Amino acid sequence: MAQRMIQLSLRDVELDELEAYCEPARIVSVAPDLRSDQLARVSMIVSVEDSEAVMDRLEQVFKNREEFQLSLLPLEATLPRETHGVGSESPAKPRKNRISREELYQEITSGLRVRSTFVAMVLLSSVVAAIGLYRDDTAILIGAMVIAPLLAPNIALSLAATLGDRELASRALKSSLLGALISLVVALLFGYLFSVTPDLPAIQHRSSVSLGDLMLATASGAAGALAFTTGLPSTLIGVMVAVALMPPLVAFGMLLGAGFATASVGPLLLLATNVISLNLAAVATFVAKGVRPRTWWETEKAKSATRRAYLIWGVLMTALVFLIWKTGGVAL
Repeated sequence: MAQRMIQLSLRDVELDELEAYCEPARIVSVAPDLRSDQLARVSMIVSVEDSEAVMDRLEQVFKNREEFQLSLLPLEATLPRETHGVGSESPAKPRKNRISREELYQEITSGLRVRSTFVAMVLLSSVVAAIGLYRDDTAILIGAMVIAPLLAPNIALSLAATLGDRELASRALKSSLLGALISLVVALLFGYLFSVTPDLPAIQHRSSVSLGDLMLATASGAAGALAFTTGLPSTLIGVMVAVALMPPLVAFGMLLGAGFATASVGPLLLLATNVISLNLAAVATFVAKGVRPRTWWETEKAKSATRRAYLIWGVLMTALVFLIWKTGGVAL
């Protein structure tokens, strides 16, 4: 069973009191802090599934104490081995089999930092995607999908809707729009400078949308949200390739830059299909995995935000299905 270490800094801590609140975590050490004789640093081991509940409980009880600080650290292994896992003697309760809310938040928001690295990655992935489309080279296109940092902002937008976090939603939208704008400018220039036509095979493949594309994007969005909630980022590479945000965006810009405005609608529709399906599936997955705020008033706000997200993405999804049906793209 995966485990985490919780470190708690607290003044005038009573061990008996602390043990009652941190169950089912196992306290492994209580050491004095070098900054103060009265300040103690408590280390405890807890299973991934129990970490959120323990941290919520400790924050609720001790947040007003002087020098209170709570940290969550990954734990690769411990000896002696746990026979039945940390917290096995705690009362049975439903498990969501996911990492804590705070860990999930930090993991997702780490990809939202609009810095020179983010801009460089978007620029490079756009150039790589443009070359891959121009040469009809699948390997190059896969490289562009993996390089592009566009998945995290979309997943963050879904998490913001689930938590009712407007600040996170604003950051996610800012990153998404900036990334899309940079890619579009690069694609427009590429389409203007080179002999780009709708007849290029790789662009043709991204100029029509079917229900199969919608189903693929929906499954990929759910897989991406699951990868984040279960703490398995290694699977995200497959999700990046499957959901394919960069190639249709660049194909749209290349055709527009080359003067084929009508033909550019196809890749744009594919991009919209991927974005809408991904976000709708990610919101549903976060809700199913029990991701919600800690306090009841935040939970009520989050429920309202989630309902709005379902409505918006659901309406857009319905419109997409109608468009796909009207254009004859019903095959898988």
